[in-house]
Amino acid sequence: MTFDYAWYDFVGNIGVLCIVGSYFALQVDWLDNRDLAYSLINGVGALALMISLSFDFNLSSMIIECFWLAISAVGFVRWWRRHRARKVDTD
Repeated sequence: MTFDYAWYDFVGNIGVLCIVGSYFALQVDWLDNRDLAYSLINGVGALALMISLSFDFNLSSMIIECFWLAISAVGFVRWWRRHRARKVDTD
């Protein structure tokens, strides 16, 4: 049995660290779920995993990463709307 570790495996592992790390940071109150950083880190993690999956495909994993990316995009849009509304209020 051989163990091959390609660059896309490394990218996928970075994605895992992003998603698990941001969730951990949320649970220990280092991040707020309304912060831009939380959505961005999750989105980057999902993209990294999708890159890895494009080389070693697994349909179930790709589906969950698509949802993860979409949910992160919703979080980003909600942050952007709040940020824009605050800017309008201060002008």
